[in-house]
Amino acid sequence: MDVHLIDGTYELFRHFYAVPTGKDVHGREIGAVSGVLRSVLSMIEQGATHICVATDHVIESFRNDLYAGYKTSEGVDPALLSQFPVLEEALEAMGVVVWPMVYFEADDALASAAAKAARDDRVRQVIICTPDKDLGQCVTGTKVVQLDRRRKIVRDEAGVEAKFGVKPESIPDYLAVVGDAADGFPGVPAWGEKAAAAALSRYGHLESIPKDWRAWQPGIGSARRLATSLFEMWEDALLFRTLATLRLDAPVFAFLDELQWKEPRTGFEGLCREMGVPELFTRAASLADRLRSHTASV
Repeated sequence: MDVHLIDGTYELFRHFYAVPTGKDVHGREIGAVSGVLRSVLSMIEQGATHICVATDHVIESFRNDLYAGYKTSEGVDPALLSQFPVLEEALEAMGVVVWPMVYFEADDALASAAAKAARDDRVRQVIICTPDKDLGQCVTGTKVVQLDRRRKIVRDEAGVEAKFGVKPESIPDYLAVVGDAADGFPGVPAWGEKAAAAALSRYGHLESIPKDWRAWQPGIGSARRLATSLFEMWEDALLFRTLATLRLDAPVFAFLDELQWKEPRTGFEGLCREMGVPELFTRAASLADRLRSHTASV
């Protein structure tokens, strides 16, 4: 089987800026929600069987306690923020497992689920559906891959290395020195993408980089300047790496079979009517009928 792990936060942001606005009968903004529902349902119609969605129920997480500059919900459009609980409610009604994260982030849930699912011998492939670069650290061979659904790009381990110049296990180190504007930490001065790739492709992790720049392997430009900057900001670099390292202990599933989509729940039809998208219930109900018929025939 294949397991599809969906970054619900990314999907909601993506649809918020790509689809028209719309309101349900209660006056709630649901334009992006209906777009995500259509997208997830299409995945199931196209053959996804074990599927779940992780969301940032609140944008803030434990990382905000570690670093004051870490990303917050400040500046995010209220019309977008208000749709997170609506999306979680609607996906659950559609019969999709949802993990709304509060202490952890959605990315931690995806990382935790990917690691756990990959250990199941029944799983052919774990597909993490997000373009976020920090999820690259979870990619393993061709067993755990990353899918950018919008661009239709799949990255296995070789793909991650081709894009960033480092292996997946070095992605947190890479982000620590390069920085991640989306998450709110700046990285280390003088360290750009090329320098990070050159150094970390050779040394793997920050601790393995020699403090004496003269001991650096050939081919890493401006070694003296890079070494000075890194070791002057050593504690910051380690903190940034901690921020970039995804946790593998987020609460996800107990048993993989929990992720198998079977049918919409009671109430989904009414919810679709309230949202003005009754066709979504029709599609989901029809798909559930087909799945039941197939199961009965085998």
